[in-house]
Amino acid sequence: MRKRRFIQCDVFSPVPTQGNGLAVIVDAEGMSDAQFQTFAAWTNLAETTFLLPPSDSSADYKLRIFSPAREVLFAGHPTLGSCAAWLHVGGVPKQKGLVRQECGIGIVDIDVSGSQFAFVAPPTKIEPLPEEILLAITGALNISSESILHTALLDNGPVWSVLQLESADQVLSVDSSLVRWPEFKAIGLIGAHKVGDECDYEVRMLAPSSGMSEDPITGSLNAALAQWLAFEGRLNPSVTIAQGTNINRQGRVSVRTDSANGKIYIGGDTHILIDGHVTF
Repeated sequence: MRKRRFIQCDVFSPVPTQGNGLAVIVDAEGMSDAQFQTFAAWTNLAETTFLLPPSDSSADYKLRIFSPAREVLFAGHPTLGSCAAWLHVGGVPKQKGLVRQECGIGIVDIDVSGSQFAFVAPPTKIEPLPEEILLAITGALNISSESILHTALLDNGPVWSVLQLESADQVLSVDSSLVRWPEFKAIGLIGAHKVGDECDYEVRMLAPSSGMSEDPITGSLNAALAQWLAFEGRLNPSVTIAQGTNINRQGRVSVRTDSANGKIYIGGDTHILIDGHVTF
């Protein structure tokens, strides 16, 4: 057995414990893939991450991301939370104000120059949502075709079947308990709030494969949605997204586009809640 530094943090909410929880093993050198998976299953969180020395010389650290059931190539709240944990324990980026994370999809840049960290939304493959998948989703969730504005199949590591509905209220009215595994994988819903509301959009991620009917806040989905909206010319320079409302979370995701380089940044608050050690 060995004692290892352990951080548990809360990501994508201004209020601690109202975001998405993340477990981080800071010094994961010497652990096997089996140990990664076993520990991630034990934490019983959506994701657990493991910090390792980078294999790419341009990166500050390497990140392995595991759900309770499998390894994940990329995920948003693990990216921001792991970055915050790395800095919290004394990590110093090679370039001031920028952390470069090596993970399953390559290098992800994270802007840490401000109080709210933000990662660059990775490239997203955008395809039409197959008709059979759309019909299966709308049939299972009782979504009327008249309420659907746009659909897409998005891939930024995870693959998302996405429906944009007419309003945030319609998104919130969907009954997530109707989704069943293995018929569906990750379903993303997005709808606009009224002009003048605190948030611009409401997002939900229904993920029966994760063991939950709904994910609290999903950075990778929001990154894919932002890339999709930008591709179609429908993304404003600055957007605030709410997620987790139906499960009593106060998720807030900030999306901004840098006019100088055209990159899209996905940001949110991170709070370190537990700082200690685990022995196993």
